[in-house]
Amino acid sequence: MNRPGVPPHSELGEVRGGETKDKLRAALLLLRAKLHAAKPLAGQTLSALYPRIDGPPGMVASYWPFRSEMDPRPLMQRFARAGWRLALPVTPPKGEEGSLTFRVWNTGADMAVHPFGMSEPHPSAEAVRPDLLFVPLLAFDGRGHRLGYGAGHYDRTLEGLRASGPVRTIGLAFAGQQVDRLPAEAHDQLLDAILTERTFTEFAKPAG
Repeated sequence: MNRPGVPPHSELGEVRGGETKDKLRAALLLLRAKLHAAKPLAGQTLSALYPRIDGPPGMVASYWPFRSEMDPRPLMQRFARAGWRLALPVTPPKGEEGSLTFRVWNTGADMAVHPFGMSEPHPSAEAVRPDLLFVPLLAFDGRGHRLGYGAGHYDRTLEGLRASGPVRTIGLAFAGQQVDRLPAEAHDQLLDAILTERTFTEFAKPAG
């Protein structure tokens, strides 16, 4: 069910969105690990909360869950059953500030391992552009701001995708990853919606 905003959650303790991003990341990595340990099957609950998949099938990209990230695989299975093609991101080499690219992924396909440790599609897989993109995060707020890991890959990727055509971007998270307010910078790309194990919320578009 769509709701105008996401309520605050007590799991946050003393973490506040007004802190610097670096301080937030350290605290939120620990918080997300705690939430994941408490709800290891949250990805299944989250998948069931996503609205009905309408319209013609397209290309949906997600990510392979790393450490305590919300597991998107049950949700991706829903899209596969609805006829959508699936893709996963490929991260630039360590030390490079490029954008993500996306390659087709199918269940059981060979995977490569990035030096950071993430599983990615094999380099031989077809490169594609997603119509819908599910992204991981460390925190989000009620305005649609997302806190990532600090490399800026998703912000650069979303800026490029949005410049080339329509793309819908939805963050996947535990409800307890919400903060009151995240510090925002001019280059930060807003989410269109957030999906947690408790609710699905679409964010209002900024005026202008």
